Amino acid sequence: MNTLHSLDKKIINGLQGGFPLCEHPWEELSRQLDIPADEIIARIDRLMKDGYISRFGPMYNAEKLGGGLTLAAMKVPASRFDEITELVNAFDEVAHNYQRDHILNMWFVIATEKPEQINQVICKIEKQSGLLVYNMPKKEEYFLGLKFEV
Repeated sequence: MNTLHSLDKKIINGLQGGFPLCEHPWEELSRQLDIPADEIIARIDRLMKDGYISRFGPMYNAEKLGGGLTLAAMKVPASRFDEITELVNAFDEVAHNYQRDHILNMWFVIATEKPEQINQVICKIEKQSGLLVYNMPKKEEYFLGLKFEV
């Protein structure tokens, strides 16, 4: 991986506050960050290719759109962690897969078009992996406005 340039950091930090919703968003972002729009686009593309960011796009509230959303966890043997990570990440419905130092060492979010699809995805993951998936739907939602300065 290359070292993050100060402009890369400025772009990442600037985008965590939101993306402009207007007729010409890249020009507006260029004005806000004082970086040419084509350079912002090229740097975002490189940041994704280099693995600094995993995705660039909107985050939707699946439930408000009629979909389903849940947090899931698995107890994955260390010897199978990479294999199971690939398997789980292959599902379009899976996002935010991360490892934790806990008996349930793999955690991920499942988002579906319809609430009943959550259990279908969980069943498929269990069948393909041979491991139990713990479904932990939220009881209450809190907005923290979390940002990670780089």
